[in-house]
Amino acid sequence: MKLLIRRDQRSGMMGKVIFQLDVRAELSDEERRSIDKYKLGKEVLYSRDEAPNVDPQTLKGLGKLLVAAALNITVSVNDLVNGKRIEAKDILEMLSAEEQIREAAKNFNAVLHAAAKFGGEEVVDLAA
Repeated sequence: MKLLIRRDQRSGMMGKVIFQLDVRAELSDEERRSIDKYKLGKEVLYSRDEAPNVDPQTLKGLGKLLVAAALNITVSVNDLVNGKRIEAKDILEMLSAEEQIREAAKNFNAVLHAAAKFGGEEVVDLAA
């Protein structure tokens, strides 16, 4: 598996810079088969939740909850396979998301390699 990352930026409505991060996995046919076989597509690899502490019974509280839900970011295996764009309001937030997605992709790559070994045997030389 290879992780393809593209960083970009655009201007927001008030002239503020919006940072964009596009991520996509390049998979082998065997890796794609493992994702299908073990039904891994919906597994969440990265999540950023920003839930405000508000009273959902009030109109203002409900509005804040809806905005927070729109700002929450999750990246699933399917998102990684199909490609996903993440937008951040500042560069530090974008870099943090990128680092966490990189780590999650590394861990998922280990899962794919382990999945390929099921039903077989592996000899590990511990003396080396």
